[in-house]
Amino acid sequence: MSTDLEALFGAFNATIGCPKMTDAEFGETFRQMMAALVCFDYVVVFAYRGKERPIDLYSTFDPEENVVFVTLYQAGPYLLDPFYHTARERREGVLRMRELAPDRFFSSEYYRTYYVQTGLAEEVGFFINTDEEITVVLSLMRREKTGPFPAAEFATLKKVEPLVASMVRHYWAGLAPRFDAQLTAGSKSRRKQGQSGNLPAADTVWRDLNLTGRETAIVDLVLQGHSSESIGLKLNISTGTVKVHRRNVYRKLGISSQTQLLSIYFNNLLSSG
Repeated sequence: MSTDLEALFGAFNATIGCPKMTDAEFGETFRQMMAALVCFDYVVVFAYRGKERPIDLYSTFDPEENVVFVTLYQAGPYLLDPFYHTARERREGVLRMRELAPDRFFSSEYYRTYYVQTGLAEEVGFFINTDEEITVVLSLMRREKTGPFPAAEFATLKKVEPLVASMVRHYWAGLAPRFDAQLTAGSKSRRKQGQSGNLPAADTVWRDLNLTGRETAIVDLVLQGHSSESIGLKLNISTGTVKVHRRNVYRKLGISSQTQLLSIYFNNLLSSG
């Protein structure tokens, strides 16, 4: 598509002389800027810090779509999301989902049971590290009927990334207190339920299931969409050893499929959250 200069300049004009903007105001400015440059269907912006539940800063979903893309995602699926793991690695730039996903992601149970509900053909994210170990990810999404981003449009996004990064670091600085408040609220909730109050829910999922540390690492990678070969490379063990650990996990949990493994994962995550 051709650049809509009038719309682009209009979006810039909203920031002139404006030292602060609300989440909605800056999110809408970002949306307008991107709409002047490329075609997309949705925008969603999350802030990530460690293993904590991501904070939603802005989105363009209707209420029904918001349940899938935001509410359900924050309840647990984010822990298996390639964007989440990329944010935890503190990588920066404009990155495509398909370039970040593990080798078996698109055939994983997570993809089949959750991600397909989004109906997306492609997702591209601006990964921007701000202060205090926080990464803000601004995602542009295209539905299946729209198709993936053409190479020329993706190149345009790469060119505009330094400007977007500067604006994000200005308007979305100082997010740490929001994470601190969320963590405090979660800890109070877990203490009321008689659970450990000082650990993120992500760290307690497998705690009571008699899995070793190595087994826990392996099943986490399985659910993220890594093959046994990929897991072996990441953990520096043989593919055969990975398969032995996977069989032991299934035996301990009394299951026979990745579908059952994912169900246990999400049930335990929700009960510990």
